[in-house]
Amino acid sequence: MKKIIRSGLVFITLIAGLGGCSSTGPIGLMASSPPAPIASPITHAAPPAQPASPSIPPPAGLDDYKTLVARHVLQHNADLAFAGTLPPLMPAVVVLRITVDQAGALAGVEVQRARDTNAAQVALDSMRRSAPLPPPQRLAQADGRLTFSETFLFGERYRYQLRSLAPVQASE
Repeated sequence: MKKIIRSGLVFITLIAGLGGCSSTGPIGLMASSPPAPIASPITHAAPPAQPASPSIPPPAGLDDYKTLVARHVLQHNADLAFAGTLPPLMPAVVVLRITVDQAGALAGVEVQRARDTNAAQVALDSMRRSAPLPPPQRLAQADGRLTFSETFLFGERYRYQLRSLAPVQASE
């Protein structure tokens, strides 16, 4: 199996290398011409200066933005997240109503639904630690803000997953 994969990789590399070759004259002349420089065979104009921070592509819609925000929140709260299948009966579910301005700053965050006040506080604190969020760009309303909801699905010891990224829940 390894031999087949290795042979395939060699073949793909060879094809990719040959794909860049072209000739504009007879084959006899091509053999006597000097090799093309390796570093930059085609001269391009210098690209425009890029900002120091990596640019985030604009979200396609609200679901795309919520996925972007959920990843951002988990990056800033990795110690509170859990991976894997959600349990059939979750100890707590918290729904937050989140408002961001055009720059991604939290303009407001409030609990829409929760039965466990400790879980609600964990969710609120996680959102605040994650600020600023990615900018909503064109999704912002006329007032420059975007309001949406995110659901925190809690497992044991107040560790959570966010609904926008959560896998399918286990059945009983």
